[in-house]
Amino acid sequence: MTNLGFQLYSARNFPPLSDVLKVVARNGYKSVEGYGGLYATLDEAGLKAMRADLDANGLSMPTGHFGIDLLEKEADQALLIAKTLGINAIYCPHLVADQRPSDAAGWFAFGQRLAEAGKRYQDAGYIFGWHNHDFEFVTLADGSTPQEQIFAGGPDLSWEMDVAWVVRGGADPFGWIESYGKRISAVHIKDIAPAGENTDEDGWADVGHGTVPWKDLMAALRKTSAKYFVLEHDNPKDIERLASRSMASFNTY
Repeated sequence: MTNLGFQLYSARNFPPLSDVLKVVARNGYKSVEGYGGLYATLDEAGLKAMRADLDANGLSMPTGHFGIDLLEKEADQALLIAKTLGINAIYCPHLVADQRPSDAAGWFAFGQRLAEAGKRYQDAGYIFGWHNHDFEFVTLADGSTPQEQIFAGGPDLSWEMDVAWVVRGGADPFGWIESYGKRISAVHIKDIAPAGENTDEDGWADVGHGTVPWKDLMAALRKTSAKYFVLEHDNPKDIERLASRSMASFNTY
């Protein structure tokens, strides 16, 4: 059976972390994914305390999100975080709108920038890659997409594929899995509510309660190099509900 992790960003509005970890563990998750707001500014003592809390709940943190500024400007801190928390795979998760290139050449250059930033982490033994949103799938003037250009500029970049964002970007996730399956090392498992529903949750849904064809997608993803599968919901109202219902659905795929 494929194990499902829990992206802690999903629970950012439900502190404290110690309570969230109990909910996650109680619902059968064995791992979590971290994000910058959780640990970027912690000192070594704070990181060790977080690791102890994970250990106490029987949880590991094999993957983590690290912002581009942290990766480029505070590499020693990023490496300390990864080592202390037991992270194996580091993903840059986002690029804010006012920093995004507007053409293919700009996105190719960004791919090169990511690759350059990632060398230190790859040399230290970590998987290093990019996590997508929807904007990478908007067609550029030359007919290509930012996602294609990022990968062309960074041929050694791994990919944490956020499938639901691919769908929201108007792209076919099956086509991307077919073309870039060797790049995929992690997958965000997330669902999209039917049109007009769950507006108070930004249109997202618990896994198995939306429109994303997860059963077929998991069959395709199991043929790729994907190693980590991570539940995410960007704005849930109820963490217990999200954790329990999503795990129940995922176990049928």
